[in-house]
Amino acid sequence: MAVRPGKVLLICALLGAFTLLFRLLPPGTLTLENLQAQHQALQLYCQQAPLKSAILFFLLYVLVTTLSLPGAAVLTLLGGALFGLWPGIVLVSFASTLGATLAMLSSRYLLRDWVQRRFAGPMRTVNEGVSRDGAFYLFALRLMPLFPFFVVNLLSGIAPIGLWRYWWVSQLGMLPGAIVYLNAGHQLGQIAALRDILSPGVVIAFTLLGLLPLTTRWLFARFSRTSP
Repeated sequence: MAVRPGKVLLICALLGAFTLLFRLLPPGTLTLENLQAQHQALQLYCQQAPLKSAILFFLLYVLVTTLSLPGAAVLTLLGGALFGLWPGIVLVSFASTLGATLAMLSSRYLLRDWVQRRFAGPMRTVNEGVSRDGAFYLFALRLMPLFPFFVVNLLSGIAPIGLWRYWWVSQLGMLPGAIVYLNAGHQLGQIAALRDILSPGVVIAFTLLGLLPLTTRWLFARFSRTSP
């Protein structure tokens, strides 16, 4: 069976990204403790080369999220500490969405069989939810911190959802969480652990916010059936 050029290009891009990250970021680089220790040096570099720093940060964020590597949350904190809230929102929002989209495409065109075997149960649930509620279901998954970021990316590659819809729903759904972490980045030196950022109240608030569109859609459909 012939391999499509697009698939070959995607494989080469992923291998290149993995090699680049492995060379530039030794194990332990993207940890809270290490970034706290390097904070002042990184801040000085950003002041000296602001545009270059923003581009490098954006590319690094895309690579980390595309490859589903741990460290995106720490990078978001660093973005708030180095660039401030509003520039950080632009950088993190678009970088995380681009990385998530590339991860979804990798799942759809390269890892489909593995994802179907590894996440058989959750995959059926997500497929049913997307088929039933469409973009509302993906929006809820993105808002709820209970669902790992990389798992949503992988399962969305198998789900019946188009690329453009996946992009803009992910951009909106991941934005509130990004803002929380970016805002917390102002106190990067005082954060002892990542779990301190998302308090139980914040998690509950995000969960309720994620359930709101699904509940609204369900109520609308229910009253539409019962109305004369």
